[in-house]
Amino acid sequence: MAYTTPNIVMSQSVAILVDGNNIEISIHHQTQDEGAMLNFDKLIPKLVDNRSLNRLIYFREGRHISSKLAERLHQHYHGSVHPCHKSADIPLSIKATQLASKVDTIIIMSGDADYIELVRHLKSEGVRVEIAAVEKTTSAQLIEQADYFHPITEEDWFSLSTKKKPRHTQTRDKK
Repeated sequence: MAYTTPNIVMSQSVAILVDGNNIEISIHHQTQDEGAMLNFDKLIPKLVDNRSLNRLIYFREGRHISSKLAERLHQHYHGSVHPCHKSADIPLSIKATQLASKVDTIIIMSGDADYIELVRHLKSEGVRVEIAAVEKTTSAQLIEQADYFHPITEEDWFSLSTKKKPRHTQTRDKK
């Protein structure tokens, strides 16, 4: 008699909290390209992995946050962008603790060791905590504390050309 594996339905609710400055700096460091950006359309489905996306919040220091990014995250993932006065550490940590009772898993997109205590706290509350970051710039202690680590690799970003031809070159090319 053959044994069949029972069909298990996984219904986990996931929140993704992005430390935008940390991830951007990591990608720029890895690529040596200031125009490199996350490809959310590839990365988010990979991170969620057939689970239910409850929230996607992108925290970013500074006033000049791309309205295109905010619009795209909202349209595709009902996500939001939250500008931060200084670093994203405190606002992201507060939001994570607020969401702890509402989701099964929180994915923190950052390699910053400042999140180690947050990871410990969330796990003590029964939340699965995953980290998604560029491995080379991620704290080994943060990876160790997490339930799972998702390396962000070159498959997960793209580059916008930041160099434009000078106008006089463009004019000559037309002749």
